[in-house]
This record gives sequence, structure tokens and C-alpha cells, in this order.
Amino acid sequence: MIRNGMVRRLGALAAAAVLVTACSSTAATTAPSGGAGESAASGQSAAPKTYTIGYSNGGGVGNGFREEQMCTARAQAKASGQVSQITVTSRVTDAAGQLSDIRDLIAKGVNAIVFNPNDPAALNPALAEAHAAGITTVSVDAYVTDPNTYNLYNNQIQYAYLGAKWLFTQLNGTGTVYYMRGLAGNSADSDRNKGFKQALAEFPNIKVLPTVEGVATGWDPATATKLINDFIASGQYNNIQGIWTSGMDSMVVDAIKAAKKPFVPIVGADLGGFVTQLLDPVGYPGLKGAAVTNTAAVGGAGISVALQLLAGQKVETDPTASQPNTVLLKPVIVDNLTDAGKTQLKSWQSVPGLNPTWPLGIQIANFTTYTPAQAIACKGPGE
Repeated sequence: MIRNGMVRRLGALAAAAVLVTACSSTAATTAPSGGAGESAASGQSAAPKTYTIGYSNGGGVGNGFREEQMCTARAQAKASGQVSQITVTSRVTDAAGQLSDIRDLIAKGVNAIVFNPNDPAALNPALAEAHAAGITTVSVDAYVTDPNTYNLYNNQIQYAYLGAKWLFTQLNGTGTVYYMRGLAGNSADSDRNKGFKQALAEFPNIKVLPTVEGVATGWDPATATKLINDFIASGQYNNIQGIWTSGMDSMVVDAIKAAKKPFVPIVGADLGGFVTQLLDPVGYPGLKGAAVTNTAAVGGAGISVALQLLAGQKVETDPTASQPNTVLLKPVIVDNLTDAGKTQLKSWQSVPGLNPTWPLGIQIANFTTYTPAQAIACKGPGE
């Protein structure tokens, strides 16, 4: 899913070209953000009209990725100067509960709804109601199949493929891997499963525990911690050669350390805590790992896309995506096995005061205009 164009990254990422949808951009980003096509934010002129926006998050409360995502949405809404109020609904619920939350936002008469979907199709009735009411809808972090909703998310198939291929290569194509997935039913998790299995097909001598379908963490740190502790206590950890995590990484590393077990190669995300562990050979001796970028700034980027659509402007999308009206961001992978990799990981740690559970890619070039400090402050217009 490689497209034309590129976005240049800040610092050590300046050399990592990010291939994107339709055009070339030269704006810089802070840390390992994804890249995309034509700017949503750059087309936003200082228009006198302002909008109200609703934001729905249906899970992962307490998960650093989700928390950062909502904070970037608030920050972009405020930085844009075009949003008079943002109403954020966030709770742990199922697709039916999020359906209700979206309908509540429709009843409030917002101009646009940006949301992280719990299911690719179950929300479609509410999204159709929103469209009938003239409300713009943008799904972030995962896609929905509603034809009138725009999707903006990291290329999750590629995300999983990059990490799994790196891990299987470290094992020389032979060994057993513990496969820790995300939230069952979520389209991002389903796409990551496709990417993992795509890599697995290239390495037929790799075995997977507990099954080839993995185990769901729900992207919940407490659940992930319990799973790895139970796995270690069962004795199964002694018989594996690697772990693939769906972003629940630092707690897995800490559990292994607490159990005084030797580390196996681990794949995680560009979360602050995990990157710090990868760069700490004294605190985590022998830890080999790779971080795959998965920017939570899609929350803020989703606000920019919604404002662009409200202004009647064109949004450049990716014709190769599985769903129409989709903007895809391209992930990259960096490990701690070389001096160059360590230097690049260190360059990502460029935002002081960032919560260690947050991904380090706090901005997306041409889609977000807030400062890192504004994202950390987590305040939107009307709040």
C-alpha cells in the first residue's frame, strides 16, 4: 500500500521517507508520526464561521494511545480557530453503546462527529442518521464501512506485517511466538491480524501461541499485564523465542523483568515507555526489540479532515485502501540492535513532559497545527 509523495520527519526521521497518497509535502513533524497526502490543515483559512464537533471514544479508557488521541483532537479543535466547542464522549462500551453515544451527539446538533469505532459495520445506522441530519462523520484509527464516512488511520496491515517479519527474521525463521492482539472485532485489530498472518505465511516454521488467532488484550494495560503474568506462571514463557504485542509492550517487558526471566525479542509500538526500555541496557539487559509507529495524532488529524469537509474542500484519499474515502498513514519500524537504530529511537524522545504511555508521534505533518504543549494540556474549545 505504497503511494506517491513523501512527508519528511524531524531529526533522525528526516531521512525516513514516508510514501503517501497523492502529493509531495515538505512540512516537518515531531517524532515518529505517520505521513499522508494533501494537507487538510493547510487548506483551512481563517473563516468567520465556526463549528461544533462531537468526539466518540468507545474503549481503551486509560490506554495511553486512546488518551493521547482524544487530547490531540481537543488540541487541534482549539488550534484551528474554527471550532467553538468540542464534546467528548469516552467510556468502555461495546458497539451498541457507542451507537447510542453517537446518537446522543447527533441530538446535540453538532456539525461533525469524529470517532474511534468499536466495529466496522455496527455503527452504520447511526452514521446514516448523522448524514441525513447534515452532520459530517470521520472515523479515525480504524475504518467503518459506511460509504459517507471518511476514514483516517495508520495502515494497520503494514503495521503488523513489519513487526512480525522483523521478529520472525530475528528467530531465523524457526521458533515459537506468543501472539498478543488488541480488541476483538475492531477493524484495526482485524487488519493487524491480516498483516501478522501475511508475515507468518512467509515463515512456515514459526509456531504461534496460544493459537494462530492469538489472545486478545482489549488494548487494556491491566488485561495485558494479567495475561503475560499468567503466561509466565504457567511455564509456557520458558518455551517461546519471541513476543508480538499490539502496543501492549512496556507492561510485558516489566512483567518479564519482575519474574527475573531472560528477555526474548519483543515487538511493540512507538510508546514512550517501551522506547525508553529499548534504550536502557542497564535496567533491561539483553532486551532486543523493535517499535512500529502508530501515531495517536489521528485524533487531531480527524478534526482537520472534518473541518476540511465542512468547508467543502477536497480530501485526498488512497484508492488502494480497502474502503472508499480513506486516508492511510504509513508506519515505519526501528529496532535497538544498531547504533543507527538507537539514535533514531532517541530522536523520537523529543517532547518533554510527554506521558510515557503515549505514542511519541504527537503530530502529523500537514494535518495537525497544535504544539506538543497544547496536546499535553489536553484542552479543547468550550472546555
